[in-house]
Amino acid sequence: MKHLIILGDGMADWPIPQLGSKTLLEYAETPHMDWVAQHGRNGLLKTIPDGFHPGSEVANSSILGYDQHVVYEGRGPLEAASIGVELEPGDLAMRCNFVCLEGDLLKNHSCGRLETEEGDVLIRFLQERLGNERIHFYTGVQYRHLLVIKGGNKYLKCTPPHDIPLKPWRDYMLSADIPEAQETAELLTSLIIKSQQLLKNHPLNIERQQRGMDPANSIWPWGGGYRPKMTPLSTIYPKISKGSVITAVDLIRGIGKYAGLRVIDVKGATGLWDTNYEGKAEAAIQALREGDDFVYVHVEASDEAGHDGDLKLKLKTIENLDNRLVRPILEALPTLDDDVSVAILPDHPTPIALRTHTADPIPFSIYYPGIRPDNVQVFSERAACQGAYGTIEGDAFIKEFMRI
Repeated sequence: MKHLIILGDGMADWPIPQLGSKTLLEYAETPHMDWVAQHGRNGLLKTIPDGFHPGSEVANSSILGYDQHVVYEGRGPLEAASIGVELEPGDLAMRCNFVCLEGDLLKNHSCGRLETEEGDVLIRFLQERLGNERIHFYTGVQYRHLLVIKGGNKYLKCTPPHDIPLKPWRDYMLSADIPEAQETAELLTSLIIKSQQLLKNHPLNIERQQRGMDPANSIWPWGGGYRPKMTPLSTIYPKISKGSVITAVDLIRGIGKYAGLRVIDVKGATGLWDTNYEGKAEAAIQALREGDDFVYVHVEASDEAGHDGDLKLKLKTIENLDNRLVRPILEALPTLDDDVSVAILPDHPTPIALRTHTADPIPFSIYYPGIRPDNVQVFSERAACQGAYGTIEGDAFIKEFMRI
């Protein structure tokens, strides 16, 4: 039995008045995810342990069974692994967003649509102007980049920028959580202010504004930590002799690398609504055909639409996931030499009304040939409450999934 996880980042939501108090998963046309729910077993999974921020780094590594009290180090080190930056002892790695500020407000966490090539130009510019032997900026993907501070102290109070759209950004500037981190906090604050001065008149930002696009006019470092201690999945689950992760997001690539999974790149995978769903489906099936025992397919689109508060777009991303990724995968499974266990789930909710993550338990479905179905008929938050698995947390999901 091989194992395939299909994860729609941020798909889960709250009941929405405009949709007759249905959630987006309840309202959307998702016949293929519903098929998995009907023919499999269902439940709710608490992916965010008490006391942890509901970030994708926590949720996705929890889904894979990692104890956050042992492995959690923030997003920065995971993104460092994704782009091949080796961290030395004492290196503080931080996610470094380009954000758009408009006056006193943080307009958005992503500068609208910032292409990776544009981000690369700006990161190289900041490294030239602000970088030194201690401070290093590295190019990531789109608006998501990396900042490494040698000898930095990770004990900082940082607010993820996607948590504060249209709020006064100065109220959420990072600060020291302990006295020993004060020097690091002051250094990072200085870098933020200097970045605003430098980016304001950069030709690329002037051109973006002339085209009616949001400028990338500030950095926002957050999610800092040191190199995490994660045991490869193959060590924990001997069934996984060869595994892979398919994603457009550096964070998930980094989790995959630390988990001992190879990263499969898919042309046209963007992390947004226009990602290459079909390409990801094809890559997953090909990986299973070529001997992978475990494949983790991650699609970011619904999460980004949730952060933008775009109800129509989030609905479209859920239906695209169902029709353009889940459908071709299900159609291909009977052609494979081995049976495949399939799990479908989000990592956390990203409610349209809130525009950021919550820690609510998420629905999940597990199907494999021969499973005894429960009575759930659709894939949704409320339907999953009636599932056979009940509500579980910690490593209970991956243990159940890998037990098959």
